[in-house]
Amino acid sequence: MITRHRFRKITNAVMLTLTGLCALVAVGAMLAILGFLVWKGAGSLNWDFFTKLPAPVGEPGGGMANAIVGTGKLLLIASLIGLPIGFLSGVYLSEFGGRPMSFLIRYVTDLLSGVPSIVIGIFAYAMVVVPMKSFSTLAGGFALGVMMIPIAVRGTEESLRTVPPNLREASVALGASRTTTILRVVIPAAFRGILTAMMLALARVAGETAPLLFTAFGNNDWSPGWTHPIASLPVMIYNYAISPFRDWHRQAWAAGLVLLVLVLLTNIAARLLFMGRAAEAER
Repeated sequence: MITRHRFRKITNAVMLTLTGLCALVAVGAMLAILGFLVWKGAGSLNWDFFTKLPAPVGEPGGGMANAIVGTGKLLLIASLIGLPIGFLSGVYLSEFGGRPMSFLIRYVTDLLSGVPSIVIGIFAYAMVVVPMKSFSTLAGGFALGVMMIPIAVRGTEESLRTVPPNLREASVALGASRTTTILRVVIPAAFRGILTAMMLALARVAGETAPLLFTAFGNNDWSPGWTHPIASLPVMIYNYAISPFRDWHRQAWAAGLVLLVLVLLTNIAARLLFMGRAAEAER
């Protein structure tokens, strides 16, 4: 008959094995995707890919310089819209919010984080594209900015809540006002965590395609301004992948590899910042 102690040891070993296998599957899936993209797309990565415009149909070569720059412009607009709103909302929830209002804001934020991206694209289309009567960089940035808000809100709030209450009390005891304490003590202490949340929000929306189909649309040339259609890597990948041309398929794989590497680098940087914050907290 199995004793209770032996049963616990067997259960622990089984669960440890299962969790290890699940972790291995998760890591293996990521490595498989990255390896497949390298295999399919690395051969099409060259200097022309990063510096030239797309070639006409049927002509080999060309690049996606306009899509790379366009993605950067869209993320810039999204950051200017989503990050300040998310940051200030997170500060309010952590430092000022009353119970009813905080509950409402958190509830709405959770709902917004669960809204499908294509629905946000339709919303941005109705709010920006229709009044402007044109697809534009501003419309695409607005859609991505809305998607960034819930991540920035939650990340900022959680980072501020990790600041020890003793720091707030010491600042107030020295005569600082509540606002001064937040600006000069609490926010600087949580800066790494807040920055990590912002970078994760950027990585979250960098690969979104559906909202951009309704807002930025696409452009095979350089966009002349902020109020005109603009190319982006996710939309170019979509258009090239469904085309019947093999050269476009190769470039779609290359663009997917570039986009994945950018997202991975952003996540790695965010993780390093988080680890640095954890190390400082332990000291």
